Amino acid sequence: MNQFLFSILLLISRLPLKILYIFSDLLFFLNYYIIGYRKDVVFQNLRKAFPDKSDREIRLISRKFFSNFCDYLAEMLKAFTISETESKVRMQHLNQDVFAEAKAEGKNVIMLSGHVFNWEWFNALATILPQKNCHPVYRRMSSKFWDQKIKMIRNRFNNKSIEARDVIKHIFRTPNDGNSAYMFVADQTPHVSNVNYGLKFLNQKTPAFIGYDKLSTRMDLAFIYCEMKKVKRGFYQVNYHRIYPDGEKFVEYEVVKKFHHLLENTINKRPDNWLWSHRRWKYQDAIKNYDE
Repeated sequence: MNQFLFSILLLISRLPLKILYIFSDLLFFLNYYIIGYRKDVVFQNLRKAFPDKSDREIRLISRKFFSNFCDYLAEMLKAFTISETESKVRMQHLNQDVFAEAKAEGKNVIMLSGHVFNWEWFNALATILPQKNCHPVYRRMSSKFWDQKIKMIRNRFNNKSIEARDVIKHIFRTPNDGNSAYMFVADQTPHVSNVNYGLKFLNQKTPAFIGYDKLSTRMDLAFIYCEMKKVKRGFYQVNYHRIYPDGEKFVEYEVVKKFHHLLENTINKRPDNWLWSHRRWKYQDAIKNYDE
């Protein structure tokens, strides 16, 4: 059954994006006006994040978010079969010099992005990076079949994806010679058992994933923030910004703070492009070390 469903998805994926966006529009209408999946969660998250906005403004952002989210689903489906040429046309990569600088310095790269649409379209970046090893970091799915298929998709364009539980060990064991780049979606919500550090983010006490912070204080790596921008439907720009320490080296939680500050600025520019449908703030009480 899984194989049959996957075959159907592959066939649909080969349709032009303009056709897939028709499905996106239908899905948006069904969900937003009839089903209402997670509308309350999105509204509550937006209201707490933007206390100065009116209910009308919050509803408008919420509506745009659900439209963008449905486009994201269509674009993720297209990622199954999108060509390298089309991917490069639809995703423009700005300020690529930061990767060449890191390679010249002999430093491996840690790329930090948020759940800003459409983070799934980073894959073709591996074909233009000077680093020969590009590793998207992913979380293993419960279904072995779908985990293999999603991994297969993310390994397109010469990527070598790594499961999140294995990536830190992999980085420590890999020569820090400027030949490897790791792609983190770094605004993940840590499991309650792993909640330790938290900071103020979007006006809320927020548990932060800090795995990459351990790297910043123990290895001389190049940290790069990936600022995603939706130019228009189906077209994106990502601008790469090097994150530098205030002193000679990063101190504990410095990279985490700077990443969240940069991400918050990105979200404030276009709040409808961030993933608001998750319950990101449900583990606030588990935070042991809070930095306001």
